[in-house]
Amino acid sequence: MDVGTTNPSWLLSFPHVVVATISSLLFGYHLGVVNEPLESISIDLGFRGNTLAEGLVVSTCLGGAFIGSLFSGWIADSAGRRRAFQLCALPMIIGAATSATTRTLAGMLIGRFLVGTGIGIGPPVASLYLAEVSPASLRGTYGSFIQIATCLGLMGALFIGIPVREIAGWWRICFWVSTVPAGILAFAMIFCAESPHWLYKKGRSAEAEAEFERLLGGSHVKYAMLELSKLDRGDEADTVKLSELLRGRHFRVVYIGSTLFALQQLSGINAVFYFSSSVFKSARVPSDVANALIGVANLTGSIVAMLLMDKLGRKLLLLWSFFGMTMSMVLQVAAANSYVSGSGSLYLSVGGMLMFVLTFALGAGPVPGLLLPEIFLNRIRAKAMAFCMSVHWVINFFVGLLFLRLLEQLGPQLLYSIFASVCMMAVIFVKKNVMETKGKSLQEIEIALLPPE
Repeated sequence: MDVGTTNPSWLLSFPHVVVATISSLLFGYHLGVVNEPLESISIDLGFRGNTLAEGLVVSTCLGGAFIGSLFSGWIADSAGRRRAFQLCALPMIIGAATSATTRTLAGMLIGRFLVGTGIGIGPPVASLYLAEVSPASLRGTYGSFIQIATCLGLMGALFIGIPVREIAGWWRICFWVSTVPAGILAFAMIFCAESPHWLYKKGRSAEAEAEFERLLGGSHVKYAMLELSKLDRGDEADTVKLSELLRGRHFRVVYIGSTLFALQQLSGINAVFYFSSSVFKSARVPSDVANALIGVANLTGSIVAMLLMDKLGRKLLLLWSFFGMTMSMVLQVAAANSYVSGSGSLYLSVGGMLMFVLTFALGAGPVPGLLLPEIFLNRIRAKAMAFCMSVHWVINFFVGLLFLRLLEQLGPQLLYSIFASVCMMAVIFVKKNVMETKGKSLQEIEIALLPPE
C-alpha cells in the first residue's frame, strides 16, 4: 500500500495531457478567430452593414457547439476518448477549410457550424480524459492546462488577425491556420493512451492495466487497478438515460455540475469578453492594446490557478474567484454611478473589467471543467458531462444574444448589479454544495459522494 501514498512521475502522463489540450487551444482559437476579421469578411462576402448576418457568423458556431456537446457523451462512451478527439478534429478541419475557401455567406455559415460541432465535442472530452489519465496529485494542475490552452488559443487568434486590415483576404489565412493544430491532434492521438477507466468500464481490464503502466509507471498499476475494482463497472447493456441523470441517485451531482456552469456563464464573463472593446474605446484605449490587456489578465490568472489548484484545492479557489468577481462588478457599478467624475469612472471601469477577468481565470474559469469529471461516477461521467456542457452553451448563447439589449433597457448600473448578485449567489452555492476533491483518487470521490445503496 506504500505505492498508494507515493506520487507517480509527471513525465509519464504529461505528453498525453498536452496532446489532449490541443482541443482546448482550438476551442479558444475558433471563439476568437472572427473578432478582428469580421469587417473584412463582411466586405468580401457581400453582407457589410447587415448586423444579423454578422451576428450569425458568430452565433452559428455556438449553435454547432451546442449540438456537438449533446452528442459528446455518447461519442466518448461508444467510440472511446481517443477516437472522440479524432472525431472532434475532423469537422474542425472540414469547417475551417470551408470557411477559408467560401465565396458566399451560406458557405461561411456551414463552415462555422461544422467547426462549432467540433468545439462542442472537444472541451467535455478533454475534461473527461484529463481527469481519467492524470495521477490524483496532479489532476488539478493538469486540469488548469485546459484554461491556459483556451487563453493561448484566444490570444493566438487575435495575434494572427492583426494583418487583416492591411492584407486583402488575410481572413482566409486565419481559418487555414487552425487546420494545422487540428491535424496534429488527430494524428498524435494515435500514439496516446486510451482512458483506463473507459477500458475497465468496457470489460477490457488487461488493456486498462497496460495503459496505467504507460501513464503511472509499473509500480503503481496494482494500486490503480485495486482502486478501480472497488467500483461497480455497471452493465454495458444498461445505457445511461437522460431521466436517470435528472432524478434519483445521480441527481445531486448533475444538479451541482449544471448549476456551476450556469453560474459561471450568468456571472457576465462572456458579456465582458464579447463587449470589452466598447468599454476600452470610451477610455480611449486602442482595441489591440485592450485585447492584449484582457488576454494577459486571463493568462496570468490561469497560470496562478495552475500553481495553486493542487495546493489550496478546488473549493477555496472557486470561493475566492467568485468573491473577487463580485467585488469587480461592484467597481463597475461604481463606475456607472453619476456621482463619480469622468476620469475616475474610466479608471474604475477599466480596472474593474481587468480584475473581473483575472479573478474569473483564478477559479470560476478552470475549476468547473475539472471538478465535474471528478464528482461524476465512472458509469455516468461522459453523459453527465455532455448534459452540463449543453447547459453551458445554451446560457452562453442567450447571454451573447441579450446582453446589449439588456444594457440599453436596464442601464449599466442595474445590469452590473445583477451580475454582482449572481457572483455572490455562486459564493453561497459553492460554500454549501461543493466538496473538496484535491489529492483524492476518482474512486475515493465516488465512494464519498455516492455510498452504495
